[in-house]
Order: sequence, then C-alpha cells, then structure tokens
Amino acid sequence: MMMGNKSLLIFILMTGVFGILNTEMGFIGILPYIAERYDVTIVHAGLLISLFALGVAVAGPTMPLVFSRFNRKHVMLLVLGIFTICNTVSVFAEDFNLLLAVRVLPAFFHPVYCSMAFTVAAMIAGAEEAPKAVAKINIGVSAGMVVGVPISNFLAESISLTASMAFFAVVTFLVWMATLFLVPSMPVKERMTYGSQLRVLKKPMLWASIIAVIFLNGSVFGVFNYLAEYLASVTGLAPALVSVMLFIYGVCNIFGSMLAGNLLTVRPMDTVKSFPFALSAVYIALLMGGSAWPMMAALTVLWGLLGGINANINQFWISRAAPEAPDFANGLFLTAANLGCMAGTAFSGIFIDQLGTANVLWGGLVFAAVAAIMVWGQCYRPAMNPVLVEIKANG
Repeated sequence: MMMGNKSLLIFILMTGVFGILNTEMGFIGILPYIAERYDVTIVHAGLLISLFALGVAVAGPTMPLVFSRFNRKHVMLLVLGIFTICNTVSVFAEDFNLLLAVRVLPAFFHPVYCSMAFTVAAMIAGAEEAPKAVAKINIGVSAGMVVGVPISNFLAESISLTASMAFFAVVTFLVWMATLFLVPSMPVKERMTYGSQLRVLKKPMLWASIIAVIFLNGSVFGVFNYLAEYLASVTGLAPALVSVMLFIYGVCNIFGSMLAGNLLTVRPMDTVKSFPFALSAVYIALLMGGSAWPMMAALTVLWGLLGGINANINQFWISRAAPEAPDFANGLFLTAANLGCMAGTAFSGIFIDQLGTANVLWGGLVFAAVAAIMVWGQCYRPAMNPVLVEIKANG
C-alpha cells in the first residue's frame, strides 16, 4: 500500500471513529429536546447516554474478539451500516422505547470499529510510526467528543431535533460509502483462535496495565465530568464563558492527541511515567488558588492537552501489554477506559457531596496517585516491562 493510500485509509478510519463518537456524545447536546419531544424527564432521557456507555463497557472485551477473524473491511461496513440504520430509525422514532432500543444496539458494535481502527492504523504505519497513526485515530475520538455536542445542540436549536439526529446518520453513511469504495479488502492473514487471544488474560502485566488505565482515565474524567459545575460554582464564570472553556478544553484534547503521537514515538516510557505527575500538578495548582481567572484559562488549556495525551497513553499501555492479540487488547482498552470514567466520576462525586464542588480535585489526585504506583511498578519490573523485553529480544 502506497503512503498516500495509507494516509487516506487512516483518514477514513479517523472519520469513522469521529462518526461513532459523534453518535455517542452528540446526544448530550440534545437531551432537553428529546425529553420535551417524548414527554419524559431529563433523567429518563439520560438513559440514552448511560445505557450506551454500559453497552460499550460490556462489549469491549467480547465483540472485538468475536470479529477479529473476519475481513476487516467487511466488519467496518457492517458496523457503519448498523450505526447508519439505527441513526436513521432514530430520526423517525415516535416512541421513546424504540429510540432507546436503536440507541443501545449500535453501542455493542462501537468497540468493534474503534478497536479495529486502532489495530489497522498501527499495522499499516509500522512499529516505529504506530503511535503517530494511533494518535490520528484518537483525534477522531476527541473531535467526536468536542464537535458532536455543540453541532447537535446548534442544529436542534436552530432547525429541529429531527435535523440534529439526521446529522448522526449522514456522517456514518458518508463514512460507509467511503469505506465501500476507497478501502481495500483486508482479510486477516494469520487468524488467531479465540483461545489463543484469551490466553493473554493470564499475563499479570496485562492486568496491571488494565488497572493502571482504569485509574489514569478515572483521574482525568472523574474531574472533567464535573468541569461545567466547577467552572460555574467555583470559578464563577458566566454560562456563556463556561461553554467557551469547555470548547477550549476539547480543542486542546485534539492538539494533545497530536502531541502524544510524537511523544510516544520518541520517549514512550518517560511520557507514561511523567503523566500522572503532570496531571497532579494541574489539580494541585487549582487547589492552591488556580481557579481564579485568567489562571483557570491557562490551566484549562494545559488540562485539555493532558486529556488528549491521556487517551493515547491508555491505548499504548494496554496494547503493549498484549501485542499478540491487538484487537482483543484494544477492546480491553475501551472497557478499562469506560470503567475508569465511571469509577472516577463516582469517587470524585463523594468529595463533592461531603466537602463541596471545589474538592472534586481530590478525587482526581487520589486516582492519579494510584495510577502512578501502577505505572512505575510495571516500569521497575524488567520481566514485565514490554519495552525492556523488546530490547532484550533484539539483542
């Protein structure tokens, strides 16, 4: 495959991941409109978000494994087709339960496409350039999270809820068309048995990596998920400025993913080992008075960059622990990341309930400390360190 074709394929994969994440996160921006249309409470409408996330977490370790033996192009078309059909049905669904059903169904296929996108990008880029290729896929993740919410909200407000939900269907359909006509057939040349892939679960290093990722992601999202409330009640920003700050954070996520590709290519271990301390430094600065404007703006930029780097570190850390089963490993990464998000959010919420919103940062600090212990513990166990093992294997 020529370099130009490689770049095109990675771009299609990145856009596909954007479409899937846009479908997942975009509903956040239209929940009030959905609650009004279907005459349900906002909490009930929130099931469209929480059940989707639960579906991703459940399917993460299983669905990529099931589809790992099939032609990757065919699997991509299947997943994008399911998303397109379900998104189209959502546009015309008149019953909330039907909307919920066609919302949850594609969630189980979310890890299939995303894990395969990471695997294919790394495979076609080669070992040395794999982190950069994976970073481009993570740009699609960040863009889906950043762009999906404001676009869906804008379309629902300016045109209609129907137009907003149609946007999800249009994006996935366009990627489906691009995949059909521009992506070459990608049969799996060396089919691994399900048993051989499941055997990676016997590796202590993999479990240590999963735990590390749970706490790394929990340290970021355990605080980020309360960022809007923090900016409003602690920093005292007006609602319009809160939206601006959230958008800035998301844009910095994209740049963080781009930066991570270079860092993980040049200094992978140093990047991973220093990350919990860099994140902790941001939280400590906020606790020591950094919530005052404009220091908060500067820290949000740094925090956003770290958020983008975090996603790449998580994928890198688990995939390096089980390189012999890349699809399965990437599925485990998605599950660990979602579990971390849920655990971190719940843990940080305890600090809010007991001590107030300003103390949500302590939840992130505790999770970052545990993540540091897990990461540094792996780094100083040579027999479990994938980088040192690779060096020894190469003489």
